[in-house]
Formats: sequence, structure tokens, C-alpha cells
Amino acid sequence: MSVAAAPRPAAADSPREVEWLAKIYQPEATNLTVRAVLVGMLIGGAMSLSNLYVFFKTGWSMGVTLTACILAFSAFQLLQAARLVRKPLGVLENNALTTVASGAGYMTGGGNMAAFGALLMVTTVRPDSLSMIAWFALIAALGVFAAIPIKRQLINQEGLAFPTGTATAETIASIHSAASGAGASKSKWLAGSAAFAALLTWFRDAWHWIPATIPLPFTLAGHKLAAWTLSLKAEVVLIGGGALMSFKTGWSLLLGGLLTYGVLGPSLVERGIVTAVTYKAIVAWTLWPGAAILVASGLTSFAIDYKSIARSFTGLTRLFGRGPKSTDEGMAALECPEWWFPAGFAVLSPFVVFLMVWLFQIPLWAALVAVPLAVVMGFVAARVTGETDVTPTKALGPVTQMLYGVMTPGNLSGNIMSANVTGGIGLHAADLLTTLKTGWLLGARPRHQLYAQLFGVVAGALVIVPAFNLIIPDASMLGGEAWPAPSCVVWAGVSKAFSDGIGALHETSRTAIVVGLALGVALALLERFAPRPLRAYVPSPSGLGIAMVVPGSNSIAMFLGAAIAEVIRRRNPAFAEKTVVPVASGLIAGESLMGILIAILIVSGILAA
Repeated sequence: MSVAAAPRPAAADSPREVEWLAKIYQPEATNLTVRAVLVGMLIGGAMSLSNLYVFFKTGWSMGVTLTACILAFSAFQLLQAARLVRKPLGVLENNALTTVASGAGYMTGGGNMAAFGALLMVTTVRPDSLSMIAWFALIAALGVFAAIPIKRQLINQEGLAFPTGTATAETIASIHSAASGAGASKSKWLAGSAAFAALLTWFRDAWHWIPATIPLPFTLAGHKLAAWTLSLKAEVVLIGGGALMSFKTGWSLLLGGLLTYGVLGPSLVERGIVTAVTYKAIVAWTLWPGAAILVASGLTSFAIDYKSIARSFTGLTRLFGRGPKSTDEGMAALECPEWWFPAGFAVLSPFVVFLMVWLFQIPLWAALVAVPLAVVMGFVAARVTGETDVTPTKALGPVTQMLYGVMTPGNLSGNIMSANVTGGIGLHAADLLTTLKTGWLLGARPRHQLYAQLFGVVAGALVIVPAFNLIIPDASMLGGEAWPAPSCVVWAGVSKAFSDGIGALHETSRTAIVVGLALGVALALLERFAPRPLRAYVPSPSGLGIAMVVPGSNSIAMFLGAAIAEVIRRRNPAFAEKTVVPVASGLIAGESLMGILIAILIVSGILAA
């Protein structure tokens, strides 16, 4: 790669950009390389498999960038020790590699797997693999291009926090510092926990030497607690996931699980509303209040951030109004040219519209509405992520489902997959901007990161579709204790509600929806406006809502992970900084990758179920 001198500041550059060019930008440092792309695609592909497993277990997609940069550092340390590579991985090369991995690893998010799973649950139709690979890759690529026109405004000029991007920059700088030794230490913790989790999973699921569930010696309403899904699970992936959550989300999950399966479930059975003491029977009813809490809280939080939304539309108008003219000097020489945004959409949008019409029978006029709507939503999602670190897919998805429920009534597949367009574009725009924030803080080249993200989304799309088909060969597997798939259950439920009408539900379910909507709104408002000392005691609506659609044992395990991490952080912050994220990431990666391998071996007949 050629070495370039730092561009001279141009008249159109903001004061922050002039300072960045002079003090932070590293024109001579190596950014995107062939080896960074290849290793990034491998790490990203592995992490997309890991996220696939975690997503169908918990409903969450776990963070990618922090784990990826530590894995990349570790991999190159090993390759150097084995004398397979000569040059160490550079700071900006790691940043580019992490961008590739992030693009791949997040292919499970943005509604992709929620939509794919929900589609199978409500229609039992499984589109062919090549079409779905193209579908997910095109949506993600549109999200990448949607980030171009707002990057300078949000990052260079306004300096939005993008907390995950900032944390990743600090982690990369730390692990590459020879004086700190932090990189080697974190690598060892990650590798050790991953090996432990992989071995435990093999002994549990392949050889059955370890029980998957450890029952508690108590009964409730004449049934063992395990029948109510209240038990301990030997799944460290749930403990690792809990450790990466806030403690508030963790205890909210425990509270929601105990209320759902320890109070509400027995009451429903006693009244004859639920006729069997099983997970599927109980969750078929609790889905409705749980989904209502998630949707209402997401929309309320979204509305509370009306200033962010307004600023998003202000930024959108700047694209068509007066603004700095592109030049070959200053930041314009480094940033992606703004014409790439309309060019990218002109090339990719027709393919997305074609697939919407062909695969999901969405009317052409309705498909044509989806893409510009998704771009606007993507701009909004990017700003909200920059200010809060939360991409509002829980709000954007249902909004789109509601709109398409009105525009194309009765079209279940169209309702779900149009929401996938909105969520996917929003997530990948926000994801690229998060990694661009990391690059901004480290002095990287923005164009190289866009190329890196595109490599990543292609790798992720190639991995997740065949992996999904292998581990979920039958749609009936979704929504059970083995694969709770809470997000799929929620998306499928919302789609059915908009298609069939709320009136088709049982009277108690309709009441539960109203209560859930009110509770979701109230909790979101309390989280934002309650006196600060009291906010810590307000349950997380996300935690409560998810707890109503996953087994109680999952909520217990994730609470344990969150509690252990919180105790370590309070008692020894320095030790926590060195261990919590690497150990949690290792537990998730080790169990999920081994779990997927075992699932594939079972499906292929090599192992017995």
C-alpha cells in the first residue's frame, strides 16, 4: 500500500477536522491490507456463527468489535511466535480488521435472523439459500452506503459519543501498547475461557456426561420447578451474555422470569387459560404482554429522543441544500465522496425491490416505498446510536410492520421482510459509523473502513444462511426450550396481530397487551425522567419483556453472569477491566462455536442427538 502525506486542510474543513488532520491522522500507518481482510473475514465469520447461536438462545446479538480486536491481536501474536508472519499487526490495521469482523458478526442483528426465523414460523416457507444470501448482503450494503452522507456531520463536526466505538479505540490502543502488556493478558483470559466453554459443551451435548439442566428440589402448584422452566442450566454462554449486560438488565431478567413462571404461569394454569405446564404452552400466552412491553418501551424511548430525530432530518436536508463542496484537499480527500451514496443506492436498490416482489410477494409499489423509508429510518437510527449506543431496531421494526400491515393487509411475509429492510439498513449504517468513530479516534482512513465493512457483510451473509439452515432444519424447532428464539417469536406475533387483528386473540391476551403497552411506556418514561437515585431501581423494560418469552432458566443464568461481573467490577475495577469482557466473550465464543459444530454433526448423523 502506498504511503501518502497528510492532506492540507481545505476551506470547507471544520475546526475539529483541521485539528484531526494535524494531530491525530496517521498518513504513514498501514490501514487495510489483504491479511487484515482475510483474518477479519475469518474472525467475523466465526463471530457471526457465535452470534447466531446466542441470538436463538437469548434474543440478543452480542458486541463484536471489542472481542474481534482482542482476537486479532492474539492471532497475530501466535502467528509471529510461529514465524508465519514477520510484521506485527499495526494499530490501524487491527482497526480495519475489526471493521471487517464487525460487518460480518452483526449480520445476525438488525432484524435479519428475527425476520428469517419469524418468516419460517408464520409461513413455513424457506427461500433458497442463494436468494437469502443476496438479500442479507444487499440490505447490509445499503446500510453501509447510507452512513456516507452523515459521517462528517455526526462524527467529525458534532463529535457524537458512539460509546462502543470509543471503547474499542481505547481497547485497541491499550492492547497494542508494549508497556501495558494488556493485550497478552486479555488474550490469555479469552483463550482460557473459550477452551473451558468448548470442553464443557462437548461433554454436555456430544457425550452427555454433564446434564444440560440442574433441577431445583422444590415444587410449585404441584409441579417441580423444572416444569415451570425454573432451574439451573449448564450453559455458560448465558452466563457470558449476562456478564456483558448491565446489572440492571440482569436483575430485570431475573425479576421478569420469576414473575412469569413463578406467579403468572401458575395463575394461568389454575384458571384454565393455559392447559399444560410446559414452556411452549405458557409462552404462547406470555408472548403478547412481553412483545407489548418491548414494542411500547422501544417506541417511547424513540419518541423521547425527538431532538435526535429532528436533527437527523435536518442533516438529511443538508444533503440537498448548501454545504461544503467536495474538493481534493483536506478531509474530502480522505472521506468517501458523497456521490457514492446515491450511486450505491441506484445500483443496489433495484435488486432489493426485485427480491421483495419475487421472494415475498410484496406489491411493487409497496416495495418501492420500503427503500427510501429505510434510508430515513437509517439516518435516525445512526444518530440515536451515536448519542445513546442503542440502535432502535425494536422501534423501527414494529413501525414498519404496522405501516405494511395497513398497506398490504394479510401479507405476513411482506410484513416481516419489509421490517427487515428497515432494521437491516439502520443497523449497518449505525455499525459502520460506530467503527468509523473508532477510526476517527485512532487516526484511520475512512474510505478503507467502508471497503472493510463491505468485505465483512459479504462474509457474514455467506456464513449465516447455510449455518441457519443446518442448525434449524425445521421451523418447529423455533420457540421451544432448546431454541427459544424470543425475537423471532415477537416478530411473528406482531406480524400476526397486524394481519389477523387483535380481536382474534383470547380476551385475556388482549387485556395483557394493553397492560404490557402501558407498562412499557411507563418504564421507558421512568428510566428517563425519574429522579436519578431512583432510576437504578426501575426495571429494564427490555429485560422484563425478553424474560416473558425465554425460559426462566435462561433468565436465571443471565442474572448470575451479570451479578458476578458486577461484584468483580465493584471490588476490583482494574481486575474487572482486564478480565470481564475477555472471559465473557470467551465463554460465548467457546460454547456457541462448539454448540454449532455439535448441531451440524447431529444433523449429518455423525453424532446421536
